[in-house]
Amino acid sequence: MLESKNNEEPIEIDAKLLSEEVLVEILENFILREGTDYGLFEVAADKKLEQIRKQINRGVVKIIFDQSTETVSLLAER
Repeated sequence: MLESKNNEEPIEIDAKLLSEEVLVEILENFILREGTDYGLFEVAADKKLEQIRKQINRGVVKIIFDQSTETVSLLAER
C-alpha cells in the first residue's frame, strides 16, 4: 500500500462544482484507463460516459482527488 507523502486524505469532489468540460475529461480519462469490455456486448464510449454520469448523479460513484499523487479517480460506493 502506498503511503501518502504529506498524510493528506483524499478529497471527494462534487461533480456539480466542475465545469462540463472538466467533468467530461475526467470521465473520458476513466473510460480510456478502464480498458476492454469483457461482457456479452461491447458498450460504446459515449454510452459508458452517460452511464457513469448517471451513477455520479445518483451518488453511486464518487469523484476523488488524491492530494499526495495529484490524481483523480472514480470510486464506487459499497
